[in-house]
Amino acid sequence: MPPDLEGTGDGAELWALPFAKEQEPVLVAGKELKVVWRMTGSGDFAISATGPDGKAVKPVWVEPHGNGGSNWNRPGDEWGTGWVFPTAGCWTINATRTSGTGSLVLRVAE
Repeated sequence: MPPDLEGTGDGAELWALPFAKEQEPVLVAGKELKVVWRMTGSGDFAISATGPDGKAVKPVWVEPHGNGGSNWNRPGDEWGTGWVFPTAGCWTINATRTSGTGSLVLRVAE
């Protein structure tokens, strides 16, 4: 998996930076995964994921990151999230702000 992933957007750009533990696949069902997001646009940030069976989940935590301290060079504001995807398969992440939406498909292994 590349170091960061570009989603598709409507009125915004969306970028994801997944963090894997050593010697572990990045996306594994049932295990918590940290993903940092960058999204352009303005206003509040909301994010959820829809799985292969149509079930929607929200991150177990969301944390806004301040403007300083990050060396990840992508446009937009930054948030950290923690995810536990309950099943393997393709998950569509949907992010929204007051102005702009974005999505990204992630493949989750068993």
